[in-house]
Amino acid sequence: MTNKNYMAQLGATLVDRGFPILPIQPNTKKPGLYKLGAWHEYPKWSRHCERDTTDNEVDVWGNWPEAGIGIAAGRVIGIDIDILDSPTIALEMEALAKRMLGDTPAVRIGHAPKRLLVYRAVQPFSGFKYPPIEVLGVGQQFIAYGIHPDTGKPYDWPVSTLADLSPDDLPGITEAQAREFAKEAYRLIPAELRPKTLGVGLRAPMEFANLPEQRGTYEAVEDALRHIVNADLDYDSWVRIGMAIKGALGDDGWPLFEVWSEASQKNDPKTTARSWRSFAPQRIGAGTIYKLALDNGWQPESGMQLNGEIVMNGHHPARELLQALQAADPISIEPQEISLPPPKPMPVGWDQVGGVIADMMALMAATAKRPQPVLALGASLCAIGALMGRKYRTESNIRSNLYVVGIAESGAGKNHSRVVINELFRKANLLQYLGGNKIASGSGLLTAIQRQPAILFQLDEFGMFLSAAADRKRSPRYVCEILDLMTELYTTSGTTYFGVEYASTQHNNAHRAIHQPCACIYGTTTPLHFWQALQASNVADGSLARFLIMESEDDFPDSNEAFGVIDPPQDLIDRLILIHQGGGKLNGNLTDVGAVDEVLVDPRVVPMTPQARATFRQLDQELVERLRTSRGTGYSSILARIEENATKLALIRAVSRDPADPQIEDHDAEWGIMLSRHCAELTIREASARVSENQVESHHKRAMQILRDAGMAGMSKSDFTRRTQFMDHRQRDGVLRTLAEAGLIEMMALQSKGRPAQWIKVL
Repeated sequence: MTNKNYMAQLGATLVDRGFPILPIQPNTKKPGLYKLGAWHEYPKWSRHCERDTTDNEVDVWGNWPEAGIGIAAGRVIGIDIDILDSPTIALEMEALAKRMLGDTPAVRIGHAPKRLLVYRAVQPFSGFKYPPIEVLGVGQQFIAYGIHPDTGKPYDWPVSTLADLSPDDLPGITEAQAREFAKEAYRLIPAELRPKTLGVGLRAPMEFANLPEQRGTYEAVEDALRHIVNADLDYDSWVRIGMAIKGALGDDGWPLFEVWSEASQKNDPKTTARSWRSFAPQRIGAGTIYKLALDNGWQPESGMQLNGEIVMNGHHPARELLQALQAADPISIEPQEISLPPPKPMPVGWDQVGGVIADMMALMAATAKRPQPVLALGASLCAIGALMGRKYRTESNIRSNLYVVGIAESGAGKNHSRVVINELFRKANLLQYLGGNKIASGSGLLTAIQRQPAILFQLDEFGMFLSAAADRKRSPRYVCEILDLMTELYTTSGTTYFGVEYASTQHNNAHRAIHQPCACIYGTTTPLHFWQALQASNVADGSLARFLIMESEDDFPDSNEAFGVIDPPQDLIDRLILIHQGGGKLNGNLTDVGAVDEVLVDPRVVPMTPQARATFRQLDQELVERLRTSRGTGYSSILARIEENATKLALIRAVSRDPADPQIEDHDAEWGIMLSRHCAELTIREASARVSENQVESHHKRAMQILRDAGMAGMSKSDFTRRTQFMDHRQRDGVLRTLAEAGLIEMMALQSKGRPAQWIKVL
């Protein structure tokens, strides 16, 4: 196998499939060129990240002996999970990536349990590290085929090899999604398995630009380095210390770096010397060394001169240096995480629902590791809505089809409610009501509803699904049709859906009439995935208005001591069956029939008390006024659905309480209006802050959100630049200029001994 020329065998296939490839030196991970009978480094290999590989290049490379194949990252992204000591954690990270980013078929194993997952970039972006997780992007590459230098064996693709795929077969991800995954994955790593790091990865770089204090003294740097232990630090930390030493002392610092590097078992003298020669520090020096040493307990003697360009004046030099550093860079060494604004609290009484729904929520809370009552409510409402489908209606012909999105952070326990509903329906012999966990196309959605017109779809990673379905420029038509059909089916639950006419007879099923379809959808997602997936057109066309958005109030509550075993009481199962049977009072063809689309259904009418009717009349009057004042804002569609969603909620609550003789009472109406209003206000608030008409508006909103998250103290421009890598410098400067001219932000310069630091605050 070591003599196998992967380039000759697979290179042309990979290029035809759209992968940018490059040659790899045998038994290494380095790009190479074969000239004059020997392998050499390939100095300009990164250009392959930005262009297609040519057929001529592949023909030439195919003649190079034992050449491996690398993939130039950028358009494709590598998620490198560099965990060697714990197979369990490596597998957990792979599973987390597939849940958060999509179930990629491209998984590469080099030195197990280490692994690399390949995704497609929605827009190319640069890589980054949260050691030991590295996201490989523009300017980087990973090995696809060749011999691993440590194992001596070929790289393995256990699921699907890249030669059988194309980039379009890989799930598309954004930089924001990749960073969110990296943060979540990092939290899975026990402290003892995290690489030892200094000022990199999760911490902010400690560079003090062009300060006099960049220069140090040999005596002080040598003394400080004794407090910076080189216990096999990661590569980035090692480079940072080398750069800081050279910035502080110039080439005179080489003996210190050489000795400090030798303390690590990973030290390679040749690599150390070559790296030192390549260091050209401009913005880093003694300040970094001194700060790290002070953090580790260094107490310099009072007579020690720290700054190579400051004459001593009798005061303790360490104090003066730190004061200078703090004045020049008031950023905290440990920056606050960018966090979304706290969700608006659920209204008082939201969980006072009663009936079957209350018992389902109690079962979900008791059996969950982390109870999520808000998500439990959303899941239970959709489940009961599906069981009620085509069996109950209001006097105004409103049905129980409901669309709910449950939002919580990754790892918060979003999946548990779905598991409980699956188990309840299984024990009640009602599995026919459950649709697939994923919807692949519009025709697939129609086929499922034709088979079962009253149906519940429980969709995980709903934000990623919505991102694809809403992107009409890039996504296939059959994916975009899913969202269109959801919108149509929502409004045809009280009549007959006739489908789409096609010329070909193979689509006849799409035209088959569906009488009174009742599709309930419960999707779960993270805030980042959901709001970034939405586009302004979703607000304008009303597709967003049909969803009730329910956001968890506590993503990570205290865990239950006992959880996992789901043993529902027989009384709860019996009441679910009773709802399925229409309260035991259905006649004719509908008796105990889940849903047969040929049946012309005649549902039971659930009456409404005069008090409840008056409550809805008052709501209608209030909404008319709001709709008139909101004309032209784009949010009229959301306001217009408040009453309809509130009526659905009141109907479901009434049947949940009494399936045999339901009646919508005033407290049902008030509860439904309260919850529907809350969800609409949440949707409008978040959409106005995040959903954009175009990329320019998106940049402005994302920038404002980052600055708001920084609080009243604001942030430095360098920190803002680091957090807005989704823009180039021209776009960033334009955004700041526009926000400042609009009076939304203030930009100022903080004076120091060195160059003034630019600071940004929200007004």
